[in-house]
Amino acid sequence: MHDRPTPRELCEAAREFLGTEILPLLDDHRMKFRTIVALNALGIAERELAETEAPVEPDWELARAIRAGHPPANAVAILKEQVAAKLRVTNPPYLAKYE
Repeated sequence: MHDRPTPRELCEAAREFLGTEILPLLDDHRMKFRTIVALNALGIAERELAETEAPVEPDWELARAIRAGHPPANAVAILKEQVAAKLRVTNPPYLAKYE
């Protein structure tokens, strides 16, 4: 339901950044350990997200129907809910102004 980058891709990007850019620069053993823990946590989250990702086919079906000039009667309500779901994840304070 979310746009790209997906939650899984965000975890992957953060893990790659921490592992390739930050970890090699750390001299403090405590910070190095905590960074490795964060890398492992992101890896776990990536794997869990891979198992729970819902198909986005309904989004594409709605888009096809709208482009074909045959939107469902509740298209606006569906689109508002899709945007609200994305904002609940990406920017909840912005959404709160409109609820």
